[in-house]
Amino acid sequence: MSTDSTRPEGITPSQTVGPFFHYGLTPGTAYPHVPVSADGHVAAPGTPGERIVLTGRVFDGAGEPVPDAMLEIWQADADGRYAHPGDGRARQSNSFMGFGRSDTRADGTYRFETVKPGPVPGPGGREQAPHILVAVFGRGMLKQLFTRAYFEDEATANAADPILALVPEARRGTLVATRHGDTYTLDIRLQGEGETVFFAV
Repeated sequence: MSTDSTRPEGITPSQTVGPFFHYGLTPGTAYPHVPVSADGHVAAPGTPGERIVLTGRVFDGAGEPVPDAMLEIWQADADGRYAHPGDGRARQSNSFMGFGRSDTRADGTYRFETVKPGPVPGPGGREQAPHILVAVFGRGMLKQLFTRAYFEDEATANAADPILALVPEARRGTLVATRHGDTYTLDIRLQGEGETVFFAV
């Protein structure tokens, strides 16, 4: 094995994550010359189900918006079926993959256009309420954070959800998106007062 003795040692990226998301993964309008790999559009036209927008803002521990975070979501389709080999049930459409990625804008806003998921099987055969899985990547974080977005107009299903039941009642609201028309809003607070509940996955 040869060694390049002219290469200086120690030139590596920061030990923490990012902030490379906009350039490499969510270029948006910040880097228009970079091909768009993900822009928050999860459901193609014609995808069966109720079309919704999931949006909100990401805040740091000081309550300031985080302008350069990245969010990824995974979800079931409108019938509660995942585009994954582990879910062998037939789906209405194979075009819906249930995955999306969004950056955060200068004011910390993220946005996904998708379809509302249906209920999915849960632990012990119990049904889980409709929800969307959310991963948050941010500058200074060694690992992404995992949380969920539930829907406020699914109160009965939410009350019976086995995962939501693990969360202290006073903090469940940090996981429930509020509805205005076809838009659901869920702010994510990384630390401090009103901190979002994150799960060890």
